[in-house]
Amino acid sequence: MAFKGAKNGAFNISDELARQWLKLPNLNGKPSSDVLRPWANEQGITGYSKKRTLTNLYNARPAWLDNAHKVLDAVVAKAYGWDDYAPGMPDEEILRCLLLINLARA
Repeated sequence: MAFKGAKNGAFNISDELARQWLKLPNLNGKPSSDVLRPWANEQGITGYSKKRTLTNLYNARPAWLDNAHKVLDAVVAKAYGWDDYAPGMPDEEILRCLLLINLARA
């Protein structure tokens, strides 16, 4: 049986060891086989569809995510001491200002 490792790629374990592991409880007290079953049925271990990814989320760009990034951008600008930052500035202007701020700090 092969499992895909998060850090080092796929790794193989014997079928017997995999069956033993699947019988062990995980952190939520359920057998690991109950946690993995949704994943095998096109859902992640969270129960959400495998299509629910960060890439798809950012491509959809819901209003709450866009607003969160606007707040984050303003907080980062303030942390840099950037007093004249304004939401909606063109990317080129933002990058130019950040470069000048970083060069001044170097």
